[in-house]
Amino acid sequence: MDENKTRSKHFLLLVYQSFGIVFGDLATSPLYVYRSAFAGRLRHYQSEEAVFGAFSVIFWTLSFFSLFKYAVFMLSVNDNGEGGIFALYSLLCRHGKFSLLPNQQASDEELSTYQHAGYSNRSVPASSFRRLPDRDKKSKLALLILVLMAASMAMTLGVLTPAISVVSSIEGLKVQSNDLNHRIMVALAGVLLLSLFVLQYQGTHKVAFIFSPVVLLWLLSIAALGVYNIMHWNPRIYEALSPIYIYRFFRLTGIDGWISLGGALLCITGIDILFTEVGQFSASSIRVAFCFFVYPCLVLQYMGQAAFLSKNFSAISLSFYASVPGIASMTLIFITTSLISLSIYFVWHKGLALALSFFILFGTIELTFLFSSYIRILQGGWVPLLLSSIFLFTMFVWHYGSRKKYLYDQNHKLPMKWILTLGSDLGIVRVPGIGLIYTHLANGVPATFSHFLTNLPAFYQIIVFVCDKTVPVPFVPQKERYLVGRIGPKSYRMYRCIVQNGYKDVNENENEYDFENALIMSIAEFIQLEAEGGGSGTPDGGSIGGRLAVVKSSENFGKRFGISKSNGFEGTSSSSLNITSSKSATLVKLKMMYDEQESPEVKFKTRVQLTLVDTRYKDSFVKEEVMRLMEAKKFGVAYVIGHSNSKAKWNSPFLKRFLINIVYSFLRKNCRAPSIALSIPQTSLIEVGMNYTL
Repeated sequence: MDENKTRSKHFLLLVYQSFGIVFGDLATSPLYVYRSAFAGRLRHYQSEEAVFGAFSVIFWTLSFFSLFKYAVFMLSVNDNGEGGIFALYSLLCRHGKFSLLPNQQASDEELSTYQHAGYSNRSVPASSFRRLPDRDKKSKLALLILVLMAASMAMTLGVLTPAISVVSSIEGLKVQSNDLNHRIMVALAGVLLLSLFVLQYQGTHKVAFIFSPVVLLWLLSIAALGVYNIMHWNPRIYEALSPIYIYRFFRLTGIDGWISLGGALLCITGIDILFTEVGQFSASSIRVAFCFFVYPCLVLQYMGQAAFLSKNFSAISLSFYASVPGIASMTLIFITTSLISLSIYFVWHKGLALALSFFILFGTIELTFLFSSYIRILQGGWVPLLLSSIFLFTMFVWHYGSRKKYLYDQNHKLPMKWILTLGSDLGIVRVPGIGLIYTHLANGVPATFSHFLTNLPAFYQIIVFVCDKTVPVPFVPQKERYLVGRIGPKSYRMYRCIVQNGYKDVNENENEYDFENALIMSIAEFIQLEAEGGGSGTPDGGSIGGRLAVVKSSENFGKRFGISKSNGFEGTSSSSLNITSSKSATLVKLKMMYDEQESPEVKFKTRVQLTLVDTRYKDSFVKEEVMRLMEAKKFGVAYVIGHSNSKAKWNSPFLKRFLINIVYSFLRKNCRAPSIALSIPQTSLIEVGMNYTL
């Protein structure tokens, strides 16, 4: 009983918070819908029939897209509870094989978040159309461009919509003060926008609690105002709920009415947020909030405005800003419909006829609105097109360059025969410690390793190739995050660790010690399971047998280890370090001084010390290997990462040289360094210069 009460309270809390985050744009759209719809030549149709027809178009647009398509259907579509464009693309990459990056492994499908009931494609007969992504690279590229275009439009809406809503709200002050000039309005709008973005820094939870009562009060106010206008000005407005008025509207206005569809479309501004924010709230909470509160309030307001305008048509004011998002919003909605149609066939494995029916039902109506919106390009519609084009170009070039780099690494990785011919010492000096070599490759040995040994023929006693891999799922459970295998015979002391992350996973480690300890425990767990024969193999060509064993964390993971915490350099002395290390006291002190000078925050960090508590192993060889691993950990961990310089081949086409040598290089130099993105400690970082000829 108490559990049911807790769930009910949590559900109601989500419903309440959704008002402040999800419905802000929808709630403010009545500020500019009518004046945008009646812009241009439609303002010459000053009759009750024209106003009634415009309201009928707005009502059915809001009902068809917001209520039927999104609230009823789209909120039921999700990727492990996540919605949005990337969720749909992730589903298509997993089940339709649309990914352009060839880093898929059999172990990916073993993730608990990878497969879902009704989504599996193992028992589905492979038709020629289903095999199209495997055969045709152009189809994968076309889908990628479509997804990037949708993401660009979403970012454009994020830039423009807040400004449009705030400016439209400020313009309402002119009703009470005719002396309010344009400069004061812009200044007030700037202050409000700045305050809005400052508040967003506090987090979604606080913003939701602040804005939810504001949005609720606003919706109640406009609903009450709508009821008043209906009763006072024209109670007959309810007749326009009939779709027959849409036919009468276009019969009266002709081409001018079709052009006005771009303005009527603004009634669903921000509707895509309902689908995008599914993961932050829940489908049921958003559906309840919209169907039982937001939608009725908006309908009453639009009815009230129409009732008022039918008797006071000259009160409609025009606004340039209202026509700006009349393209970005509709393009985003149309692309979402296209992706859903593909998902019906490739992900849910329904018939091609059903997928086409869905596309025809929604796509044809959306294309009508879209073409109407593109007529307004010269009236401000060029703004979202310009911004989205910049975003699209930037993301595409980044993906293009990153894919070329990955293929270069894949083609230049070292063969295992070369590793095996070097012997267990690899023909170099092996020094105490652990060396982590970061690579994008999920199999094979990267060229970075041979490049390092060529210039400095010495490396650490324990070698771990770390692949930070993004899997096409929203998140990866912590117990499934580390996949560990061995490279070469046991005497080589070389391992591989694939760190799997979803596209919404965030690095929540307090510091580098959390990652190091988790990695060491994962390798120790792998050594134990390998001896017991509990590892599951996936083809990789890493071990002698041609297979690389990959394991998941078991129920006993980490129980053999103890963890102690200390702040900064506390609890660390030269005498204690000399017991576990061959480093002299002078070297230890110099390293501590360097750490403190180069990274002052180090002494304020919490150091997590890992110790082996339970040393009882059935297999003496397992115990020996784990003890060597722990001993190497005490000597320290170094992070080796490639510092790349990418250039196109000299005989490449001009366009490719421009994209790689200028645009991609500029983006690489002005984005976060890989060591920062991967949270690698600077004091333990070794960068290896690499030239990529793409």
